[in-house]
Amino acid sequence: MTSVLSAKHFHDEAAAYEYLEARIWAKGRFCPHCGTVERSSKMEGASTRVGVYKCYACRKQFSVKVGTVFESSHVKLHLWLQAVALLTSSKKGMSANQLHRILGVSLKTAWFMGHRIREAMRDGDLAPMGGAGQIVEADETYFGPTEEKKISPQRKGRPFTKSGRTGPASKRAIVSLVQRGGKVRSFHVENADKSTVAKIVAENISNESRLHTDESRLYTVIGGEFAAHETVKHSAKEYVRGDVHTNTIEGVFSIFKRGMKGNYQHCKEKHLHRYLAEFDFRYNNRVALGVNDLARADAALRGIVGKRLTYRTTH
Repeated sequence: MTSVLSAKHFHDEAAAYEYLEARIWAKGRFCPHCGTVERSSKMEGASTRVGVYKCYACRKQFSVKVGTVFESSHVKLHLWLQAVALLTSSKKGMSANQLHRILGVSLKTAWFMGHRIREAMRDGDLAPMGGAGQIVEADETYFGPTEEKKISPQRKGRPFTKSGRTGPASKRAIVSLVQRGGKVRSFHVENADKSTVAKIVAENISNESRLHTDESRLYTVIGGEFAAHETVKHSAKEYVRGDVHTNTIEGVFSIFKRGMKGNYQHCKEKHLHRYLAEFDFRYNNRVALGVNDLARADAALRGIVGKRLTYRTTH
């Protein structure tokens, strides 16, 4: 059986550029400097770098990497394609240490490559989720300690606690929405309070949807704005009532936490939104929706355009 990674574009630099060009320039080669389409030619010569073109309009040189998260990277493009394939096909992610060992790059480089690919996975979709007859589940969870303990105004300036122990308020809050049988959208928020959660729910879910949550009072008021707001009472060990449940979103949280604890282990709070984007991306491009590993990697490659991430901004 032939390995997926035995394809030529994963090992040959010229083939890697051809592969990426076919996906980024599917509607015609354009100059990333001036936007002119099909007025450029490939530069030839023994000293010319692979994949370099010259624009006849602005007279500047460019490659398919310019204007993408790959721009200014000294890592060979075929290694970038390997990294994208590995990260998009690993259900619970792949650590920088693992990428470092597989690709043969330094640990620092592997870590930065991972963050660039996660940046490409962010889709920025703002279209309302759900719709008439559709079910959207909403829930919040907590993962990892915050940089500073949050202060409770009710406790005279002292940090929040739960029975004398550190409670959820000293952890990073995450709010997620998932359309039953569809896609997920996750947000890292400073506080998962009623106003913050209500704003996210109102802006991201169609009012014609059925909203499913647990018994949390965070959704009591905003739930009235939807076709139906149905809840399950987890405190009474009620998890399913007919088609009413939050098991889908709980499953999403489970995969996220297993990946973060098992693979990534350490994550600064300022990077959490990219890790959420990574797990959302794989869920939104899963096999159940007809997306295989190859199509998922291609979707990530299409997301590299118009995004830049420098090493300085990640530190």
